[in-house]
Formats: sequence, structure tokens, C-alpha cells
Amino acid sequence: MDDDVGHGRIAAVNLLDVLLSTDAAVAPMPSLAAWWERHQAMVALGGAPFDHAVLGGFAADRVAYAFASGYQAALRALAPDLPADRLASLCVTERGGGHPRAIEARLTPIEGGFILRGNKRWATLSDVAGVLLVAAVVGAPDALGRPQIRVARVATDAPGVTVTPMPSTPFTPEILHGEVRLDDVSVAADALLPGDGYTGTIKPFRTIEDLHVQGALHGYLLGEARRGGFPRAIVERLAAQIVALRGLAASDPSDAGVHVALAGTLRNGAPLLADLEASWAAVGGASFTLWQRDRLLLGIAESARAKRLERAWARLAEGGRGAE
Repeated sequence: MDDDVGHGRIAAVNLLDVLLSTDAAVAPMPSLAAWWERHQAMVALGGAPFDHAVLGGFAADRVAYAFASGYQAALRALAPDLPADRLASLCVTERGGGHPRAIEARLTPIEGGFILRGNKRWATLSDVAGVLLVAAVVGAPDALGRPQIRVARVATDAPGVTVTPMPSTPFTPEILHGEVRLDDVSVAADALLPGDGYTGTIKPFRTIEDLHVQGALHGYLLGEARRGGFPRAIVERLAAQIVALRGLAASDPSDAGVHVALAGTLRNGAPLLADLEASWAAVGGASFTLWQRDRLLLGIAESARAKRLERAWARLAEGGRGAE
């Protein structure tokens, strides 16, 4: 048996042992700081970033903190050398959106590194993050007129960095986004993530984040199902969804088949969610009230996910494997 496959099986079984055998009770989380402390305790159990996402969701007392665990795990799947003790935030979107041609932030080369200037919006958790991953243009456009993008790692307490929290959203208001201003920020040459910032970071992260957040949400829902005494069949189906998502998270996020399988996995999960909500509504309580407020989060990525799926099917029809 291939070592990687075998290790994946062992890790998946250990993850299920925690989810299905340990005490599912969770103490209330009065603040983001309380969530972060508990998330780090889950990371200390070991495993892949996807496991950390699921376990963070399982240990969360609400959707907002499950999402935060999924987001942080996704960033570490993308950039494994991010500091373990500091929250991170990916900063891509600007006034004109998140497409590469909308990015105006710029890295200007100087001796030994770069100067970074620009402004970002809707940077998740940037108000409390210790490190930012900032997408910026460097140099001239390529031969096809496309901007060259790199992603720079920047400390939020570096001179020239200002983060201003944006208004909270109607759902998951505990998770704020920020406007990030970058005024002549010094960036060392070795602080750039390797490779092209768009094809190597921004584009794959959309899929990586989707998978890890879905894993975290399923971990959270499994915890709620166990705490609420829901039918065992619901717990079984949630566990099966987690295993399926874990396999996809270990795959190449640019592979068209990953997008097709993710769509199928989530489609299979729709009746499960309806059954879970019916059991949850019968129990009621504060957690169900929070769920009703925050479940809108589930639909945020639907449009982008549908577009990626269409491109994936088109790519497969052409005989290729890349999703975009």
C-alpha cells in the first residue's frame, strides 16, 4: 500500500474516533479569543489542516467559530509555514473586486526587497490577525497583458499597516472583515510566497477554503447532533460526508474531478441537512437560534462554486483535468 494512502486512512480513522467517541459537550465561547485558544488545542492533537478544521468545528459552540477554524486551517493548507500562534488573513479584494485586473496594490522592487502600497477590503479576520497575505502587482504585465501577481507575507504590526474593521454582517457577526491600508510597507524578498500569486495562491485557495470550511461546518453539525441526541443515522451520514470531504481536501484543488465530486458530495448532503434541521427544531434551544441566524453562510459560495463546476465540466469535455 502506498504510504501516503495508508497514512491518510489512519488519520481519517483517528479523526472519526475523536468525533464519535469523545465527549461532545462544549463550553460557551464568549469571545474570539476563547475560540482561538480552543482551536489551537485541536491543532495540538495533530493531523492535517483539514483535520484541524473539522475538530475546530466540532469544538465550536456556533457556526461563526466553526467557520473561523475552517478558514485558518485552509490558510495553513495553502501556506504551511504560517506561524501557528498567530491568526492569518488573506487580503485580495479591493475597491474593484478580487479579479487580478482589479488589483491595484503594488510591490515596487528596492534593494533587498520591495515596498508595498495599496488598499484592501473584506479581509477576513484582519482586525485580529497577526499576519496578512497580501496580493499585489509586481513589474509589468505579461505578454498577454495580464498583471503579474505575487502574494507577500506582512505582519499587521509592521510600520505602514493600518487595519480598520468593517461593519458586521447579519450572519456570523462575530467574524469581522477589515479594510487594510498599506503605506510604504517594507517587504523582504523572502517574504513572498513562491510562484505566481494568482494561479498558485488566489485561485486554488477558493477551492481549498471551500473544502476546509465545509469540513469545519460538518464537524460542528456532528457535534450538535451528538449533543442534541439526534438519530444515529444523522451522525452516521455526517461522518460519511466528512470522510468524503477529507479525501477531496487531500487532492489537487485544480483538478476538475475535485469540483465535480465536491458538487456531488454537497448535493448528497442537502437531504441530510433537512433531516438534521427537523431534529434540531424539535429540540430547539440557543444553538438552534444561532444556527437559524448563521445558516445563510452556507449559500455565500454557491455562485462561485457553480461557475467553477461549469468550467470543470467544460475542461473534462475537452479532455483536460484542470478546473480553470
